[in-house]
Amino acid sequence: MPSRPTWPAELAPELRQQLLSWWQEHGRHTIPWKLHPDGSPPADGEELDPYAIWCAEVMLQQTQLQVVLPYWQRWMGRFPCLEALAAAEEHDVLLLWQGLGYYARARRLQQGARLLLDAAGAAAADPWPRTLEGWLALSGIGRSTAGSILSSAFDRPYPILDGNVKRVLARLIASPRPPARELAGLWQLSETLLDPQRPRAFNQALMDLGATVCTPRSPRCGACPWQGHCAAYAAGDPARFPVKDAPRDLPFQVIGVGVVRNAAGEVLIDQRLNEGLLGGLWEFPGGKQEPGEPIEATIARELREELAIEAEVGEELIVVDHAYSHKKLRFVVHLCTWLAGEPQPLASQQVRWVRPEQLGEFPFPAANARIIAALLERLHPGMD
Repeated sequence: MPSRPTWPAELAPELRQQLLSWWQEHGRHTIPWKLHPDGSPPADGEELDPYAIWCAEVMLQQTQLQVVLPYWQRWMGRFPCLEALAAAEEHDVLLLWQGLGYYARARRLQQGARLLLDAAGAAAADPWPRTLEGWLALSGIGRSTAGSILSSAFDRPYPILDGNVKRVLARLIASPRPPARELAGLWQLSETLLDPQRPRAFNQALMDLGATVCTPRSPRCGACPWQGHCAAYAAGDPARFPVKDAPRDLPFQVIGVGVVRNAAGEVLIDQRLNEGLLGGLWEFPGGKQEPGEPIEATIARELREELAIEAEVGEELIVVDHAYSHKKLRFVVHLCTWLAGEPQPLASQQVRWVRPEQLGEFPFPAANARIIAALLERLHPGMD
């Protein structure tokens, strides 16, 4: 097996040149927030719209580029500037975000817009931070996101360490530990390699290399400009890196959900408190099944405890399995008939009776989309 190559800091200029030459020909040069409004690329040192880049970078947290693109385009059409986002109703912000997940990101963007405008003050000063500390002061912005904004918008020399970059650098040095346990070293390497003259181009090239060549499975090492310096390639099995921690079992919970209807055919929904990943979203009421408890009893109990209503739990509507990063849930959904009690938001912001056809006007978590579709199909069979 070939010996493991070394990568002293003296190699950084060569690695930069190799990566930027590759990127010039093979990089992703059509990402809209990395271009001027007319579609032309920025010159080195030239600034781009920080608002467009900030929104995109927050969307890209936990979400892939091809998924983000249409959301970003709709977002910019609806909220094209700080002022528009700051003035918007939270309901509209969450509704436009629906489907992207991790909804706290949308609320933090709006909070950040208001904070930046307040800091700029009545003098209409430039609201955009040019320092790492300035961006880290915004909720939900970590070091890598801040570095990406600063390098992309202002061509400032700040390193990044997103998922793609962690993988590339961990393979470059054949790191014997998972990236989460090697963050200090990977940050140092990212900073050492960063081209101080072309930080925007270099960081984008590094991300593009991870997204298109140094992929999680079946990396295309023959197309990689760093193949000759890559320790994982020299070890003969680059896909073995980054080293992974042993997988952990995710907790599993069954959630009983009630689609409660009244005599007018309306259904009852409630709005979650503004906390957690799904804060501010609407949902059908329900809660966790207790050990040994029939699911019908779970639903009746949750409706009583959370909404102060009595309901008859009827037939099953649908069962939906949904996995989050930290747990797996099974939603067992039953149609229910409201019997007594004025609905009260005992564990939520507000409750509302709405016609089933209105449900699309409210932002729901992704798991609820199948519940809504099943309900509408039950009420109107055969309709699209």
